[in-house]
Amino acid sequence: MAVDTPSVHLAIESRIENIDLVQVVVEESLKRLSLDDDSSQRVGIAVREAVANAIRHGNLEDPEKRVDVDFAVENDEVVITVQDQGEGFDPTKVRDPIAEENLLRPHGRGILFMRSFMDSIEYSFQPGEGTRVTLRKRLNQTEADTAESQEETR
Repeated sequence: MAVDTPSVHLAIESRIENIDLVQVVVEESLKRLSLDDDSSQRVGIAVREAVANAIRHGNLEDPEKRVDVDFAVENDEVVITVQDQGEGFDPTKVRDPIAEENLLRPHGRGILFMRSFMDSIEYSFQPGEGTRVTLRKRLNQTEADTAESQEETR
């Protein structure tokens, strides 16, 4: 990894207002990379959703519980991990936000945004250690690559 390549670790309390802090740090880190503005915005939204889910659903907004966020560049990818200290969840049981019965629900689109905006999302669950979400976005990606990777995650 080059000296000027950002690598960041944040440990935040599970407070909604800390989502903005994470977003600012991620945006500043993305400025140093060769990611276009649209991709940077999409990564920012995906990270914001992952952190919001960790705080709200993982840690149930318990300020005694921490959310860890790691931002790094591995090979030609931005890799962001978000780990909560909650009980975990089953991603296959999350309601489909674009199903007709869910269209008017005010919540439930975070995972959809993460899947749409990132090249890959991985979940890992460790008993007693919460949920870890790993978001990956390739650098120097063409529009065709982006469309292809979004189709693969659906």
